[in-house]
Order: sequence, then structure tokens, then C-alpha cells
Amino acid sequence: MPRAFPKEWFVFESIENDQHDRCVDLFKRPDGTFGYDEFRRDIEDGGAWTPTGGFWGLVFSSRNDALAAAREAVAWLGAQTR
Repeated sequence: MPRAFPKEWFVFESIENDQHDRCVDLFKRPDGTFGYDEFRRDIEDGGAWTPTGGFWGLVFSSRNDALAAAREAVAWLGAQTR
């Protein structure tokens, strides 16, 4: 996955951890499907968000399904939002 989603994908929510060095983006594709991926931000990367999850190719039929899957797959997110 490139550093940024294709411009046709609409990121509608970005959830950061309390340290502001990890986030999960939830997005909608032009075909109406939803997805998510995890990113990190480190000093050595100049503060740029770098994809780390590899979840971007998963396809979900709703926002809620994508969020539920993200909570299961990303440990810090599941712990933060439950």
C-alpha cells in the first residue's frame, strides 16, 4: 500500500491512540464498500503517517462492520474503544 489511499477513497474517520503515534483510518471506496488500515507516526519518519496494518484490502459492506473488524485486529484500538 502506498503512503496514502487512492484519492477516490473517502477517509471519513481517523482514530488516534492517546499518544498520537498510531491511528486507524476508516474509509469508503467508490464502489460503496468500506475498509480500514492502521498507521504509525515516528520521529525518524519526520512525523509522516506510515501504513503498518496491511488491512486496506479487506472489504466490508458497512462502516460498522469495518470498525468492528478494526477493533478486533488492532489491539490498542480494541482496548481504547471498549
